[in-house]
Amino acid sequence: MPKIAAFEIYSDAYDDWFEKNHLAYEAELKAVRQLLPAGDVRGMEIGIGSGKFAVPLGIKVGVEPSEQMALKAEKQGLEVHSGVAEKLPFPADQFDFVLMVTTICFVDDVVQSFQEARRVLVPGGCVLVGFVDMESELGQKYLQNRHKSKFYKEATFFSTQEVLGHLKTAGFGATEIKQTLLPADTEKTVLDGFGEGAFVVIKAILN
Repeated sequence: MPKIAAFEIYSDAYDDWFEKNHLAYEAELKAVRQLLPAGDVRGMEIGIGSGKFAVPLGIKVGVEPSEQMALKAEKQGLEVHSGVAEKLPFPADQFDFVLMVTTICFVDDVVQSFQEARRVLVPGGCVLVGFVDMESELGQKYLQNRHKSKFYKEATFFSTQEVLGHLKTAGFGATEIKQTLLPADTEKTVLDGFGEGAFVVIKAILN
């Protein structure tokens, strides 16, 4: 079952986070944007939410299991399909890239989700996975206090190494990694690799 109850009830609170933490939000967008494929490409976001990433990144299509979040995304002009990451409502070979931002912690089966992303990608396509690294300072804080959170009570957190392993199991190969939200970094720098930043984006290409 998709973990959507909090998003149905507190969709406004979800959007408020981006307003209150606009510098972190802009840094996350910057990290994702640096890994987006160039040119005339067709992308799709799994867990499109209210469109906070899709709209500024130019993604027009997404999947969202929460009705309240989907309604917000549709008001932004996005094409939203009801569904879950483990069973995408698309035929094979449809997209040049698939984006998942803070989605993997809410899915039931992360490997199956990556396999579905792989199925709907064209040959040579890629998946971009953005998440809070469990081993980061912020990740540990989220993990330790998740019982107090509206959104993270049922979340599963992953380390970067775990996500890389799951991507490999699902059939993805070469990867490129960006990180941001480094401790005490007021400039919100984006760096290559992982191990310093709380927010990590992995770009993995089909084998």
